Amino acid sequence: MYDVQYASRSFVLSEVVHEYGPSVHILSNPVSLTLLARVCSPKTRQPVLNDVIGELYRQLVVEVINNEFDLASAEVETRMADVLRKDGQDPAKAVIEANLLDATIKAVTVDIARAGILPSQVCYRTLNQVLDPDVVRQDHLIVSRAVDASDRVVGARISGEKIGGPVDGRMMLFPDPMGATGSSLSTAIQYYKDTFGGKPRKLITLNLIVTPQFLKRILSDHPEVTVYALRLDRGMSHADVLAERLGARWDEETGLNEHGYIIPGGGGFGELMNNSWI
Repeated sequence: MYDVQYASRSFVLSEVVHEYGPSVHILSNPVSLTLLARVCSPKTRQPVLNDVIGELYRQLVVEVINNEFDLASAEVETRMADVLRKDGQDPAKAVIEANLLDATIKAVTVDIARAGILPSQVCYRTLNQVLDPDVVRQDHLIVSRAVDASDRVVGARISGEKIGGPVDGRMMLFPDPMGATGSSLSTAIQYYKDTFGGKPRKLITLNLIVTPQFLKRILSDHPEVTVYALRLDRGMSHADVLAERLGARWDEETGLNEHGYIIPGGGGFGELMNNSWI
């Protein structure tokens, strides 16, 4: 019994207006922003910090799935069908006919250790809940910042990996909390291109906070990438730049200090999430 209310996809992102281009989504979500502000406060410690980060990624990956993953027509018989049969009524009235997520979509989430371990695990769990688990995979990369003698970030290096196979035709998610310089994520994405080739269905980064420099680096190195973030930080910019719409003076925007940390930011999430300061 088809109900016309399910005929079209009605999901619409709530996002900030900006001038970084259509492949950047900075979400406008008061609950997420409130939780993210709590995570960034020095008053927030373990275990609350990781609990809240996990919740933020649950919310973020749901937004990504809603907006990016394909739908397919489906029919699901509910428990009430048996009741209708017993009452001599048409059990077809208890069948949900709707456009639901296409459970056959192949997806892989990439754990970029160490800040990305928990976020990727949350994404992996959510993907398994809404897709066929047989087509969902989690990969692991160990990516480290490379710094110069002045402790400035000059790049990133991969020192280990556990990758489960090819990525051709897959939705690829890269959940990494802090999009600062973009070097780590760019290196991770390039590693897949160099190692496996092929063409993923989509490349999507999921970040809690990004900077203008991060967006410029990622979109320059990998223009096919789509970025989802809860917040953009450009706190080192001049006051007149901060008064303009996001991206209006992109080249003058900066969210990094001299050591490559995000300002206002929230500190080194890799250290905070693991209580490890080396």
